[in-house]
Amino acid sequence: MITKDTIIAEIIKVNPNAPQILMSFGMGCIGCPSAQMETLEQACEIHGLNLDEIIEKLNEK
Repeated sequence: MITKDTIIAEIIKVNPNAPQILMSFGMGCIGCPSAQMETLEQACEIHGLNLDEIIEKLNEK
């Protein structure tokens, strides 16, 4: 389960659709070095995105 504390790089490993989902919300730097250490919460804060909405979408089956 993906949470606000999950690292972006880990999200991409556990959800093959994550890059498309994150980019659809406007998070375009999925492959940047920050993604290796940044949590989903941190990325959402930086990009001004709705954390809860993204978590819900990433955890859909």
